[in-house]
Amino acid sequence: MPAPSALKTCPCGSPRPYADCCGRLHQAFTQGQGLSAPTPQALMRSRYSAFVLDLRDYLLASWHASTRPAALEPPEPGLKWLGLEVRHAAMQDADHGTVDFVARSKLGGRAHRLQERSRFVREGGAWYYLDGELS
Repeated sequence: MPAPSALKTCPCGSPRPYADCCGRLHQAFTQGQGLSAPTPQALMRSRYSAFVLDLRDYLLASWHASTRPAALEPPEPGLKWLGLEVRHAAMQDADHGTVDFVARSKLGGRAHRLQERSRFVREGGAWYYLDGELS
């Protein structure tokens, strides 16, 4: 994976350059401006891109404190993320949302597929990943 600044398109699947998509959310966090995703879907997309780019600090910070693990292991050597498909996004109310997605990866010559319905909550103006149910 090239350096984030060299990415022509965003890993989340948007046709926009990384710098104009998930990169602006990652950069705001890195510069101490906190989490700034405007919607649960935007946060989910930025988290996928953070997995692709191994931005573990962003992943942990965007995980709700009640369900956040103490640490994240580095990705397995050779893991390649292949793509993200957002199937459905919905708001339950102003501070709760869900995103159904499929993330595809490849490791050791084997294809993998993660299909999840993720729940998000907004606290203090910031969206957080709460948990997910595999489907």
